Amino acid sequence: MELIIHEQKNGKVAELRSDIVLRNIEDFVDLIGNANYLDAARIVIRESNLPPDFLDLKTKVAGEILQKFSTYDQKLSIIGDFSNIESKSLRDFIRESNEIGRIVFTNSKEEAFAGSV
Repeated sequence: MELIIHEQKNGKVAELRSDIVLRNIEDFVDLIGNANYLDAARIVIRESNLPPDFLDLKTKVAGEILQKFSTYDQKLSIIGDFSNIESKSLRDFIRESNEIGRIVFTNSKEEAFAGSV
């Protein structure tokens, strides 16, 4: 798991620079632990790093994973194209997450870093 640390005006941001898919909660806990070890207050990943069932809210995978970010007091930005989502509940979930700010769904790397810590 390759993390690149970016120094931002408000602290460090860890960017996952890998094509790996984080398949389960343990992978995300490892990611959080690595970022915390590097003293990063936010993690940036891509939609392609998410497990296939992450965006299917019925599986509860997203809720379980995102709860870990709250438990470990870590922030996450997910870069991807979320504009064509048909599910109203998923659109609502993304909108609410973005409003709260702990988990942010963005369209670009620039947006992900703009919301840093």
